[in-house]
Amino acid sequence: MTKGIGGSSAEIELEKIENRTQDVQPIQLEEYQERIKKAVSLMKKLSVKALYLNAGTNLYYFTGTLWSASERMVGAILFDDGSLEYIVPKFEEGTFKKYMKVQSAINCWEEHESPYILFGQLLAAKNVSGQIAIDESAAYFLVDGISKANTSYDFITAQNITSACRMQKSKNEIAIIQKAKDITIEVQKAAAKILRPGITVSEVTDFINKAHIKAGINSGSYFCIVLFGDDTQYPHGVSVPQPLKENQAVIIDTGCRLEGYLSDITRSYVYGEPSKEYRTIWNLEKKAQLAVFEAAQLGSSCGSVDDAARKILAEAGLSPDYDLPGLPHRVGHGTGLDIHEYPYLVRGSEIKLLEGMVVSNEPMICIPGKFGIRHEDHFYMTENGPKWFTTPMYSLENPFGY
Repeated sequence: MTKGIGGSSAEIELEKIENRTQDVQPIQLEEYQERIKKAVSLMKKLSVKALYLNAGTNLYYFTGTLWSASERMVGAILFDDGSLEYIVPKFEEGTFKKYMKVQSAINCWEEHESPYILFGQLLAAKNVSGQIAIDESAAYFLVDGISKANTSYDFITAQNITSACRMQKSKNEIAIIQKAKDITIEVQKAAAKILRPGITVSEVTDFINKAHIKAGINSGSYFCIVLFGDDTQYPHGVSVPQPLKENQAVIIDTGCRLEGYLSDITRSYVYGEPSKEYRTIWNLEKKAQLAVFEAAQLGSSCGSVDDAARKILAEAGLSPDYDLPGLPHRVGHGTGLDIHEYPYLVRGSEIKLLEGMVVSNEPMICIPGKFGIRHEDHFYMTENGPKWFTTPMYSLENPFGY
């Protein structure tokens, strides 16, 4: 039996897990204010007079206001002088004040009124003209409503501003992400130990959720993908998962949210004895993941990092493109307040790797009709190059390095 796989129970492993979140330092008001300053600087360079931040991760990133997007317009307008004006339904004003971190004026609209007209009134009060950037995550109905009610402005996407700010994480952001990763890798180790023939996907998923909670994540797992056997060839799961059998491939991909920031780690191994082909591909996956890490140097393009993995696969006789057998998706994605965010390690991307960027490294190999293998760890860029958040898998015989 592979070391660290099976041999225990959910009860035993849950008992071992301790709360690991007591020393986490939340993002402070000063950091939100610095983020706003950076956004304003970019706005001026791009001749953007105002930036609309919609409820969701962009509003949270810049103002610390945790509010989910819905069918009602909730957000903030950031002006190029650094001032901020919130837009909120009147009946939500009291609740909104309790969530607001960066204090500023709250402008309300009643249920029968148009928030899009209010949006224009706030622009007019500042004598704004020219380009207005709209949160790239805003739903179409918001963009449509704003643009039709305010025809004198030139509306553009805010992505060049928001992503440019969010891609480079601060030391505090990286520390929070590190803690989330530390928690999830311990959960991964515990989940591997409870495996047994006949265990169902729902049993493992339920354990992983409880384990995250026991480790101090009150919301539990942010997501969880558990796959056995030939189900592992499908990167994001199947509609009817199969229970585990002896000598089957396993993929567990999970993460949690801590202070808004996300972990995301995948582990692949076999419960029992791996086939010769599985062993070959497992080691090839490890080699490709290492090639990605070595290619990810400061100033390298994200596209060139994706290329490095495909070169390894092509040399082994697999597809150099997205065909199967091979790697059917991009090599990696940024992670922060969103599970997938810029930058993306994908063919053709000219985005340069800069200090503070956080990306996944997951050059999954899928063998149709048989299995898939995905080693996923994340790294962040330091002044000296990439640094792992978690240690990659050690070997097929001892994946967790016991």
